[in-house]
Amino acid sequence: MAQEQALKGLKVLDFTRVYSGPYCTMLLADMGAEVIKVEAMGKGDDTRSFAPIKDGASGYYTYLNRNKRSVTLNLKSEAGKKAALELAAWADVIVENFSAGTIGKLGLGYEDVKKVNPEVIFASLSGFGQYGPYKDKLAYDAIAQAMGGLTALSGQPEKPTKVTPALSDAITGIHMAFAVMTAAYHKLRTGKGQLVDVAMMDTVFSVLEGSVVIRTLLGVNPQRLGNASQIAVPYDVYKAKDGDIAIGCPNDSLFAKLAKVMGREDLLTDERYSTNIKRVENRDDLDAIITAWCQERNKLDIEGMLNEARIPSAPIKTMDELIDDPHIAARSMLIEQEDPILGKVKYPGNPVKLSETPAVFARSAPQLGEHNEEVLAEVLGYSADVIAAMKTNGDI
Repeated sequence: MAQEQALKGLKVLDFTRVYSGPYCTMLLADMGAEVIKVEAMGKGDDTRSFAPIKDGASGYYTYLNRNKRSVTLNLKSEAGKKAALELAAWADVIVENFSAGTIGKLGLGYEDVKKVNPEVIFASLSGFGQYGPYKDKLAYDAIAQAMGGLTALSGQPEKPTKVTPALSDAITGIHMAFAVMTAAYHKLRTGKGQLVDVAMMDTVFSVLEGSVVIRTLLGVNPQRLGNASQIAVPYDVYKAKDGDIAIGCPNDSLFAKLAKVMGREDLLTDERYSTNIKRVENRDDLDAIITAWCQERNKLDIEGMLNEARIPSAPIKTMDELIDDPHIAARSMLIEQEDPILGKVKYPGNPVKLSETPAVFARSAPQLGEHNEEVLAEVLGYSADVIAAMKTNGDI
């Protein structure tokens, strides 16, 4: 018997596009939320034209929009806006990631929606939030990484580098999904909805690990260290005979194990390496010793030795290796879906594993406006004549 999903019955109206918003609503949809995605007429979500493209369809879009239904609405026409407000009245949650204030100018902001749905959870995701000096500034992932401090801390000392995948988009989407569930729990207890405001810059700034406290506590401005850690040594990527391997020893006991594996117990009596603080102060000398040891061995041999000693380590995995990784397979982190244009495609699965209400991938990403008639008829109760008139008038 099919298992019921955790968010079954949660109705989500999705005004999001590109990555951060769609990632949030995808996470909700995977767990059973009913997500209706509102897209711009004619072109839809920007990512419908993002690479990788095959046969005119985007793999980027199809990954982020599984388990959703798509409707197109002209939000500037009277009938299109009316339908949008009626969908807003239907929804438990509205998620939008327009620039701050934009959805309000369309007559679909929080204050507008509260008039038809007083208990709504209205979730606004943006680059810099709904208030503050930067609220009108435009943002994409690279901008949020730069403004939030991540780029300044990433890369080699001579050159800052943003994290290549759109990390600020993803983590902001995750934080918004958490915020929506927090607001939903509050509504369950009190019956009250609320406005939820999550910003990319805030989210990036909040995940800089110890860097903020290094500055506020010690007065030291953290510097880029490449793959190294600001607060622990050895904790870096080291060059082996046939590639690179990450080794993490952020405490004294792990360092002692590493020294024994390397046959360098003498390091344990060296005052320069006696504590983590001293190892941080003398990182260059210690890293040179570890690198010299690694360069005499293959990365998989090193991993095997360190695994046996219970020391965290990993060879640097490429995408080719990950696609065939047995652990990725065992954790269902690579799922296959059938797309009407792309055929069978594999995408990342959902990392949240629930024993009783697991994620389900029942619906592939929708074609643009695929569910116009279905949603207008079944959700809003529109007649066939009304829907036909909306088509003729360019409202859908």
